Amino acid sequence: MNGDLESATALSAEIASGAASVSEAVELLICPPAIHLQATAAAIAGTKIKLGGQDCHEAVAGAFTGDVSAEMLADVKCSYVILGHSERRDAHHEGDALVWRKANAALRAGLAPIICVGETEQERLAGHAENVVAKQLTASVPDGVDGSRLSVAYEPVWAIGSGRTPTIDEIMSVHSAMRRALKNLLGDEAGESVRLLYGGSVKPGNAAEILNLPEVDGALVGGASLNANDFLSIALAIS
Repeated sequence: MNGDLESATALSAEIASGAASVSEAVELLICPPAIHLQATAAAIAGTKIKLGGQDCHEAVAGAFTGDVSAEMLADVKCSYVILGHSERRDAHHEGDALVWRKANAALRAGLAPIICVGETEQERLAGHAENVVAKQLTASVPDGVDGSRLSVAYEPVWAIGSGRTPTIDEIMSVHSAMRRALKNLLGDEAGESVRLLYGGSVKPGNAAEILNLPEVDGALVGGASLNANDFLSIALAIS
């Protein structure tokens, strides 16, 4: 929930202008607040950048004041939607069952869901991080989903906005646990095709080390996405 129309449009245009410097093998996606989706779509038109929503409702339509359906996102040219972000799970008390329903809604509308999972600091200190993340995944991922249409983002709750980042070993351990859980849930082939993203204080200074780890297929960028140079620097760190 950042920016006004002018700043959102300017930021999108600045990212779009630098997108050509990023490898064709790297997919770029920006997910602005819903109120800025159409302006952002216009700013990135004709570029390689894709558009996504930050959340969606589970229903197609109805008396859900203030909510946005997956179909509405698709109508304004979104191709992705973020679901189960730690801030939604925490501040809006969204549990795995609701995330599961929203993910099915996204697939219904032709969107690719990005399902977020992650442990709290207390769960990390108790040694439960891998189990927590695997349980969230198992309960949030739609049954029989085509793995190539799904991304999963690991967001350690305690790292978001704190400037703190898990160690490389901790990131690798959780991402490996996510891959195992996805293979158990979807089968080896589909589970292997799911894109695993890391999100949690990703910035230019640590991006290369994180993004070139085994089982890390990309990043869900938070605060650094509010600066075009930082966002593009992270994309350029992928090799």
